[in-house]
Amino acid sequence: MQHGPAVRRRKLGAELRALRAGTGLTSGQAARLLGWHQSKVSRIETGTSGVKPADVERLLDAYAVQDPELRELLVVLAGSEGNGRHHWWHAYRGVLPPAYRDFISLESGARGMRTLETSVVPGLLQTPDYARAVTRAAVDGLEESKLDTLVEVRLARQDVLRADPPLELCAVLDEAVLRREVGGPEVMARQLDRLCEAAALPQVRLQVLPFAAGAHIGITGPFVIFSFPNTTDLDVVVLDHLTSSLYLERKEDLQAYTEAFNTLQFHALSPEHSLDYIAGIGDGA
Repeated sequence: MQHGPAVRRRKLGAELRALRAGTGLTSGQAARLLGWHQSKVSRIETGTSGVKPADVERLLDAYAVQDPELRELLVVLAGSEGNGRHHWWHAYRGVLPPAYRDFISLESGARGMRTLETSVVPGLLQTPDYARAVTRAAVDGLEESKLDTLVEVRLARQDVLRADPPLELCAVLDEAVLRREVGGPEVMARQLDRLCEAAALPQVRLQVLPFAAGAHIGITGPFVIFSFPNTTDLDVVVLDHLTSSLYLERKEDLQAYTEAFNTLQFHALSPEHSLDYIAGIGDGA
């Protein structure tokens, strides 16, 4: 169990090590190709030190990696300041804590996101008014200008659902998410409408876990599983806490949370029935 930056360094290093091994180069040979000391390559591959995006690009060139998605993902993991949808959050460095920026970078580079939510609507599906009410409640004494900025960030994150290709979102929502009146009845009514709209998108799979399902494997709290293109070695589970996020990347952890999510999907209503259920709550049924 590690924090986000350490996980990303280790994952990036492991992927670069595998790419080097695939070329038949030793770490010493790779270092000589680039005019580096062999220890620099070793530190990068073990994740004991960070690596500049430009150096990742040089390594990928040396290993003849052509796949543009894989190249972009590995540069993102190095914390690239480059252009594109993966890097917009750097403009908010002065407002967003590092853990939140790290989460956004993973979300932006991911191919898929599976999430269990037990209290609030997933950020990617929130309306502006709902996002404002949630943020105001979560951060006590927040200045209005900073609140505006955090809502702006929340809405900007939603662009991943409209990207090409879009992020594939699978969400299981505990019924409490739908019943908790965040921001008042009008705000909540619009939010339920938004969920119904989102559920119709081909890249979104939304399922409701009704109260009638009783206790379930996710009752201890929400979680997110990020999946990445081209390699499962970069997949990661994220657990949010009040003041930080924890990242789980061991294969045993990934398997456990994947199985838990599959179980939750099995016990939840189907996407079709979930849509009817959400609409019924919105109509006061």
